[in-house]
Amino acid sequence: MAQARSAGHDHRKPPAARGGGGIFSDDYRGAPYWWDDSPVPDLPPADLPAQVDVAVIGSGYTGLNAALVTARAGRSTLVLDAEQAGWGCSTRNGGQISTSVKPSADALATRHGAERARAIRAEGATALDWIEELVRAEAIDCDFERRGRFHAAHTPAAYEDLAATLEAQRREGIEGHMVARAEQWRELGTEAYYGGVVYPHHAALHPAKLHAGLMRSVLAAGARLAAHCPALSIERDRGGFTVATPNGRFLARDVIVATNGYTGSLVPWLKRRTIPIGSYIIATEPLPSEVMDRLFPTGRIASDSCRVVYYYRASPDRTRVLFGGRVSATETDPRVSGPRLHAAMVRIFPELAKVRISHSWAGTVAYSFDTLAHCGVHEGLHYATGYCGSGVSMASYLGMRTGQRVLGLKEGRTAFDDLPFPTRPLYSGRPWFLPAVVGWYAWRDRMEIAKAARGTARAA
Repeated sequence: MAQARSAGHDHRKPPAARGGGGIFSDDYRGAPYWWDDSPVPDLPPADLPAQVDVAVIGSGYTGLNAALVTARAGRSTLVLDAEQAGWGCSTRNGGQISTSVKPSADALATRHGAERARAIRAEGATALDWIEELVRAEAIDCDFERRGRFHAAHTPAAYEDLAATLEAQRREGIEGHMVARAEQWRELGTEAYYGGVVYPHHAALHPAKLHAGLMRSVLAAGARLAAHCPALSIERDRGGFTVATPNGRFLARDVIVATNGYTGSLVPWLKRRTIPIGSYIIATEPLPSEVMDRLFPTGRIASDSCRVVYYYRASPDRTRVLFGGRVSATETDPRVSGPRLHAAMVRIFPELAKVRISHSWAGTVAYSFDTLAHCGVHEGLHYATGYCGSGVSMASYLGMRTGQRVLGLKEGRTAFDDLPFPTRPLYSGRPWFLPAVVGWYAWRDRMEIAKAARGTARAA
């Protein structure tokens, strides 16, 4: 969540509306679509206590779930955020939930051994099942649905790769089935792909409503939340830590750093291991129900096999297309990313060419160099971070486990605990290498898509 501001763009300043027949609708907003139904709360200033049992830095999914556990256990808990609560990616993401752990079982086995690899991979399914139970247990009305995902192949070769991957995943107990291109229309109203795989247990929700529900539970449990109150420094002191903020200093027996994609210089060790990456999303203006039914006949969420992936879905009320991805090698403004995302969307759904954008926004996710989430304790500070695009469930789940670990509970152990957490020489937290990597991957995607299209045209 927002503890340090992303350098690429200031999300707090929505771009001016650009309507009047352009690509942006007359009521365009440079803010998340999710905030229409669940605005970021305007919390009043909070007085800081002199001492707490647990200080949580960051009020996103990680921090709130950790705070919920410690507060309900009777620990005095204070959550800090540099911005307003809910300002960061916990209310900006696409609301898609998978069982994804990015490295394959074989790759993980090479790094960490077969047993640890199986345990790491299993955590993805555990996190998805757990968040469904969390939503039910906390009675959070956040449009949670398990309709599954259609993961589309951007080339014929990608389809074969997906089939081989699915075969390996089935040995891990992951369910799915392949859909040939001839039957693709049953899943997605497009001819842009070459079939794909359906994962029937993947889910979707309204991310801002989830965050709002979590915050209500945390406050009801007795935790305090101080917005616009960044942690400036953390120093060891008297068996715990002194946390300095612009509003004063206080003592904390335990500290949880839960900043993920907004990790700044507060903990340099963590900053050097966290790669902040901007992701961009648009929402279309409302569409007729027959169009939505044609584009998303099953109501599944969707993504594709490109290296620079696109992810999209119908809004929970099935009136709009929400389309996300990375469309710039460098960080950019939603006014710039919006038209580029629109062009990518129209390539997949040509009938949306004249449909305008009602919302365009950005958020910052966190990757790690080994594309794994990480949690553990460093110099006495608890942390969980690096969800690599799977943060809705994994951030919530690992936040909960981190809270349990602070309490000393054996249930707090996970397969991600204290894995080697790599960094790179010359890396200090600013991903200077990202433009070259993203540009190269995007170029390869374009070349492969163009080659596949030529092959299809010749075959026709």
